[in-house]
Amino acid sequence: MDASLTILLICGVYLAVSLLMGILPGRSVSHSVAGYVAGDRAMNVVLLYFVLGASVFSSFAFLGAPGWAYSRGAAAYYVIAYGIVGMTPLYFFGPRARRLGERFGFVTQAELLAHRYDSRVLSVVLALLSVVAFVPYLTLQMKGAGYILSTVSGGLIPAWLGALVTYGVVLTYVLASGVMGVGWTNTFQGVFMIAIAWVLGLYLPHKLYGGVGAMFEQIAASDLGARLTAPGLGADGGPWNWWAYSSAVLVSAIGLSMWPHLFMKSYAARSDRSLRLTVVLFPTFQFFLVPILLIGFAGVLAFPGVTPADTIVPHILTRIGLSPVLVGLVCAGVLAASMSTGDALLHAAASIFVRDGVRHVAPHLLPDDRHERLWIRVLAVVLFCVAYYFAVASDVSIVALLLGSYGGIAQIFPLMFAAFYWPRATGKGALAGLVAGLVVNTFFLLFADLRPVPMHEGIYGLLANVLVFAAVSLRTAPEPLEKLQIYSGEALPVAAGNRPPPSKPARSQASS
Repeated sequence: MDASLTILLICGVYLAVSLLMGILPGRSVSHSVAGYVAGDRAMNVVLLYFVLGASVFSSFAFLGAPGWAYSRGAAAYYVIAYGIVGMTPLYFFGPRARRLGERFGFVTQAELLAHRYDSRVLSVVLALLSVVAFVPYLTLQMKGAGYILSTVSGGLIPAWLGALVTYGVVLTYVLASGVMGVGWTNTFQGVFMIAIAWVLGLYLPHKLYGGVGAMFEQIAASDLGARLTAPGLGADGGPWNWWAYSSAVLVSAIGLSMWPHLFMKSYAARSDRSLRLTVVLFPTFQFFLVPILLIGFAGVLAFPGVTPADTIVPHILTRIGLSPVLVGLVCAGVLAASMSTGDALLHAAASIFVRDGVRHVAPHLLPDDRHERLWIRVLAVVLFCVAYYFAVASDVSIVALLLGSYGGIAQIFPLMFAAFYWPRATGKGALAGLVAGLVVNTFFLLFADLRPVPMHEGIYGLLANVLVFAAVSLRTAPEPLEKLQIYSGEALPVAAGNRPPPSKPARSQASS
């Protein structure tokens, strides 16, 4: 059998297994919105671990990260740096959000924030922000699937068709099973891609250089040795500066747990303990990135000049004489990385748009659970089509797409932190801060040359967000005391504007 056909056959079998594993779990949950979006709040530690881990490590991990290691060297280490600490906020926010979800029926991030700040407008703005950020992130996953199938098939499968077939499978099981389909396929895909990553990450340096240590020694001794020195190279090929490197780590760490599709899994957890244990274990998923970066470094001397750099993994696979079966398994691992994030994004984006947008703008369209689930499915199809269009029509770097999205999502962090830990925060302050942060972030994203120092645009957005949020909150009336006590979890001192009217002193026995 032709090598390309063998590879495609293995990928086809993998897609069929993923489809089956994605459809079957839908039978075990209720037909309510809570069942479709939050899995009846019954996910255990294993499912949560792989849902969070596999959802984070995507086409970016299998294609973008090796691409950065290959073209920009030590700059790629920023991914490990922010991944180690990025889920920490969820250890504190997550259990509170889970309990509030049980109490009030929340299944999205914006529902919690809109309730805390008593603002429908905030809910709609967050819905729009989430979808705008999700589309390039979903586009990233589709581009990754198209890259890999097109390259390993020698052009037999064009990129547009590879993305369409792969995400046709994803769309099918998301429509059928919702979050439980996402959970079980992510577990299968997570185990599969970790195994493939370690096999390939150790094999390539050994085959091309004689070992991992020998590989780095040869790179260090070459003209490209500067790539091994942090913070690595910039997009222009010159040295990346520490302002840009450290701000990329910071904004990514702040934004990671604020991604709505990740935060929403707090509502799906079976218990507080399950959620906290998952967060504690999450940094272990960073071990998956070590072999991934080794794959990128393996191509530096052996295959110079590959463009775009994001295609270095399939480029190496097709040029070192690997068995077609092994190449097929590796390609299936790359598809697993793409799909394990894409399914969570597609499911969350549609759920958020309906729950936080349509429900406030056109509530007559959602008279009951059945209609709400129907609209979530319709929106999933629409978002699939939008992301697919950009995947086949745009030519933007995978890492650039991801970093551009993080700046906007990071603006949610001040609102979430204040919701639980700053009683004086108000709805008007939250909305004003969020809008200010998004405007400043977008401005410096579009006009990078105007930045005072070369920091990530998201940092400028956060500075504006916090300042405006605090100033407006302090100049507006505080939220009702009863609501503040719900979110703080403890009795609070009575704030100005919330004090009850003074009661009349009771008459003493003598006076009567």
